Amino acid sequence: MMSKPPLNPSYRFFFMNGCKNQHCSSFSHLQLRRMTSSKRVQDRSKFKRVHDLEIAAEKHKVMSKILHMFEILKGEPENIVPLRNLDKHRKQINLPKPNKFSDFLRKAPKLFEMYKDSRGVIWCGMTPKAEDLAREEEEIIEKNGAQSAEYVTRLLMMAADKRLRLDKVAHFRRDFGFPMDFRKNWVHNYPENFKVVQPFRPFDDTEYLELVSWNPNSAITELEKTVVGVTEDHVPGLLSLPFPLKFPATYKKLYRDGGKIAHFQKREYLSPYADGSGLQAGSLEFDKRAVAIMHELLSFSIEKRLVTDHFTHFRHEFNMPQKLMRLLLKHCGIFYVSDRGRRFSAFLNEAYDRSELVQKHPLVVWRENVLSHVGFRGKKKRIETSADISDSDEKALFMSGSEDDDHIALQLGLEEKMHSLDDASDSNESEMDVEVVRGQYDD
Repeated sequence: MMSKPPLNPSYRFFFMNGCKNQHCSSFSHLQLRRMTSSKRVQDRSKFKRVHDLEIAAEKHKVMSKILHMFEILKGEPENIVPLRNLDKHRKQINLPKPNKFSDFLRKAPKLFEMYKDSRGVIWCGMTPKAEDLAREEEEIIEKNGAQSAEYVTRLLMMAADKRLRLDKVAHFRRDFGFPMDFRKNWVHNYPENFKVVQPFRPFDDTEYLELVSWNPNSAITELEKTVVGVTEDHVPGLLSLPFPLKFPATYKKLYRDGGKIAHFQKREYLSPYADGSGLQAGSLEFDKRAVAIMHELLSFSIEKRLVTDHFTHFRHEFNMPQKLMRLLLKHCGIFYVSDRGRRFSAFLNEAYDRSELVQKHPLVVWRENVLSHVGFRGKKKRIETSADISDSDEKALFMSGSEDDDHIALQLGLEEKMHSLDDASDSNESEMDVEVVRGQYDD
């Protein structure tokens, strides 16, 4: 059993010696309550966990590893790489030592294949099925390029200086559906929307993405589109639209909390696209505008989910408070924060029906298709050598396993199979001291 934290020495006197003064007693009790009430995500009550969204977070963990492997292999000639070269990508894929890449790849034999050449070097590559899926992803990204460009434009419209560091925008690449060549080529494909600049040369060569022209029809939030619709020559200003609320089934709304929620919903707030520099930091209006900005960013994302670090990266540019996690946890009817994985993730509650998205972007459908090819439980296959393969079989070098292989589809609704790909990578899982027991959601 975990021991209770020691009292702060400055308050120990009151409890050891007593205090007859009523003000003194209430003051010490208040301070004790503050000290023992944790704001950490990991210490959140088990009754506030949302099992369905934890499953969605687990799906993302698995899919993230597959996407990383796809991108690594697509960047190599002929989509193959020596197995030993993958070691430098351990942090990127979140596969800490002593876990082996060979074990990781064997858990997705329909997507990745290994082969030992005549010199004894083990190579890994994409199966024909994986190559087809990779090409399909590129086609989907290209087809939805205009929508992605609109989201980038709206990011710049929300920024205080109408300018954002290019490397920060690149953090949203997978979340917004940008291609791999986002920084090198893609950002130059929409010169009417934005351009790459280096405004602080020669002192600083950092590249920024800058808004080219303001589009009034884009300065309307996703929430306004849902409730009011799109209007011509829209001018952003004060909004009074309530946010859709969706509380966990186990959430027990107290009377006083209901009053606070009602007051928050009725309070006017400044649009994310309006100038918020005049708002006083720490004010109720300031915080509600920050909630609106995070709601807008999550609405842009493909999975209506973002790593919370991505919010903090833009605190200054979007004029948001420093303690954004406090707002995310406070407004649990709007957002849900999961601590699964290396970093925290924030979900937009209204976008989910149990663990499934209400409206699925084509890339989400594609990712679900990829996940259907993941999952292997059985004996390790012997890695073939060049002596085992004839010249006529060279084209099938990276073919997937035979139909008799023990392929088991990843069943993310069942905890036993939820980690068929991820179970080897959860040791030292967090760089933020997250303590999570795999497969347990404490519901």
